Amino acid sequence: MPPFSFELTARCQRGRAGVLHTPHGDLPTPVFAPVGTQATVKAVTPQQLRELGASLVLANTYHLFLRPGSKRVAERGGLHAFMAWERPILTDSGGFQVFSLADRRSVDADGVTFHSHLDGSLHRFTPESVIGVEEDLGADIIMVLDECAEPHDRAYNELALQRTHAWAERSLRARTRDDQALFGIVQGGVFADLRARSAEFIAALGFPGIAIGGLSVGESKAEMLAMLEVVDPLLPDDRPRYLMGVGSPEDLVEGVVRGIDLFDCVLPTRMARNHSALTRRGRLNLRNAAFAEDERPIDPGCDCYTCRTFTRAYLRHLIVAGEMLSATLLSIHNLRCLVSLAHDLRAAVQEGTLDGFAAAFRAGYNKHRMEG
Repeated sequence: MPPFSFELTARCQRGRAGVLHTPHGDLPTPVFAPVGTQATVKAVTPQQLRELGASLVLANTYHLFLRPGSKRVAERGGLHAFMAWERPILTDSGGFQVFSLADRRSVDADGVTFHSHLDGSLHRFTPESVIGVEEDLGADIIMVLDECAEPHDRAYNELALQRTHAWAERSLRARTRDDQALFGIVQGGVFADLRARSAEFIAALGFPGIAIGGLSVGESKAEMLAMLEVVDPLLPDDRPRYLMGVGSPEDLVEGVVRGIDLFDCVLPTRMARNHSALTRRGRLNLRNAAFAEDERPIDPGCDCYTCRTFTRAYLRHLIVAGEMLSATLLSIHNLRCLVSLAHDLRAAVQEGTLDGFAAAFRAGYNKHRMEG
């Protein structure tokens, strides 16, 4: 078997269950990837990630390029050895981070010049240089450099799409390793014709996987779902689809219903550091005084270490006392919530019950719920 292959094992309407084979193990899909921006998932150890069922972790090219440097990582055996994670890793290209530095970068047809947010030093990313950095880092799945534009600016999205497509072709020509899967990225803002054009162009280049970028960056939820409706029938069935940077519970459900296979998001660990817990019924702000006497776990239906061991009252005590353990325990729970939801969505596809699963989830979920 080649280092990478993807097989679909079940379908339910547009929902898909499959297996992505990589050099560091198989990824049953749909799958949620915790974000380890700087080669660490914040507040959580690799062992804890394994115990909560994580199978794929994302790291960020921009941040690791600046610190500690991709050559330093390569000299230490690549990201897998450096961060002691033996399972698959995905690196994004750093494009989103660079383009979010609106006052620190300039873009041209060849690439992007930017000032580091750390010390102001000047750097240059081109499609070719980013492939070199990602090859140094050694992740299993890597991304092309693309341009993520403000989603509602039609004129700029047309220009960014031209660059994204040209950079995708250059990225394919620049790669030198055959043990990494390079994914192309579909862009186009909230414009259906641009999204369709991009999906068809990227699909025709023969990438082993296709990412959908530029969503959850300022558009409404309805606009994001509308763009997924546009690209779903245009993407090849035999390749995995990755929705970049999107991963709340409702996003996983709505994404799988629309044919998405891979998700990642900083939401679960960011919310944990801000005292909030994810559940399939909604979010809990555990700083609230209402939880001071609450002897229940965060979610009685959750099997994570936090829910098996600690009460809401104890977690609120840690939060109010400013104890670091609260971020770890809430991160474990929030990550498990999304990992297990992806697992159950896969099972629903395999059992032919995805529509019923999604309907039951929607009926019980309120993302604004802040009390148990």
